[in-house]
Amino acid sequence: RGFEQAGASGRGCAGSAGRAGAGAPRCAGARSCGPRWVPRRRATLRRCPSSLASCRYMGAVGSSRVMCDNVPGLVSRQRQLCRRHPEAMLSIGRGVAAWTAECQHQFRQHRWNCNAPERGHRLLGRVLLRSSRESAFVHAISSAGVVFAITRACSQGELKSCSCDPKKKGSAKDSKGHFDWGGCSDNVDYGVRFARAFVDAKERKGKDARALMNLHNNRAGRKAVKRFLKQECKCHGVSGSCTLRTCWLAMADFRKTGDYLWKKYNGAIQVVMNQDGTGFTVANKRFKKPTKNDLVYFESSPDYCIRDRDVGSLGTAGRVCNQTSRGMDSCEVMCCGRGYDTSRISRMTKCECKFHWCCAVRCQDCLEVVDIHTCKAPKSAGWIS
Repeated sequence: RGFEQAGASGRGCAGSAGRAGAGAPRCAGARSCGPRWVPRRRATLRRCPSSLASCRYMGAVGSSRVMCDNVPGLVSRQRQLCRRHPEAMLSIGRGVAAWTAECQHQFRQHRWNCNAPERGHRLLGRVLLRSSRESAFVHAISSAGVVFAITRACSQGELKSCSCDPKKKGSAKDSKGHFDWGGCSDNVDYGVRFARAFVDAKERKGKDARALMNLHNNRAGRKAVKRFLKQECKCHGVSGSCTLRTCWLAMADFRKTGDYLWKKYNGAIQVVMNQDGTGFTVANKRFKKPTKNDLVYFESSPDYCIRDRDVGSLGTAGRVCNQTSRGMDSCEVMCCGRGYDTSRISRMTKCECKFHWCCAVRCQDCLEVVDIHTCKAPKSAGWIS
């Protein structure tokens, strides 16, 4: 929100071998290549659905407009980074929006669906008060979101402190032979360093078990983004003979990171603090010791069945459930045994689609009547005090 795309050019620079395709970051030293994202005069994140209460302040454009000292919730180290890199705060705000949307996608069929009331942005933070699997996932995905957003901003030339990956220069060799580094490789190492400094700053103030857990999961999220760096290449030569290749490194879509961390959430390992306070041991000796890529947690998750201030849960009343499913989205599981209401609605859908030569698919509009099942509210609705 608050950005306009100016121009439409390819990934590579004019007259040079760069990335193929549209929508790529700019190349280092050539601000005219790739699409430019121009901030509007007043770009703000007015409705920020995140646990970071300060992110709504990160939409101000221009260093003079970012009042770092007035942003609530930041520790002194974060304020220092804000003053030093004010243009990065807008990227962090976009990262918050990206990871929140990904969190909601991954939990869309679960009782807790990573949502908070419209007027209660900080309620998601109540989930973070518990050392549960959900808290572990939120810390990992939020840290990953900052890495992704900062790295993307570097490649698009939006930050003064970084650009394309400076290490990807000259020639190299892979399984297909020799190639030249070109285009604009995503500078994910800078994104990781910045995210570690900014996101971890709040946890480094504490020396307790919870801070150690959060630091571990933050690191797992950063490593997940780097895991999906992929090498892309463009061939040069007569009829695409590939006598010369130009390659660059690019981040994969953020959904890959979300899917990976979702698997880690399902396989998260319950741990206890070591007696010397320097690390973890598994709570159940039958499970393997967690690696740096695994998510860890201390407490079992609540059931999230009812509205509860203590866990930041909206409950499942009114949630749509699947009557025929046997999974987490089933009416039996989603509705916590309270039952569900069924309503019949009519909606327009595309039907009788046919392929016409050449080359179009034409469909008719059909009226479809479907049953929608929604979970009943508990007998005593409202927050649990």
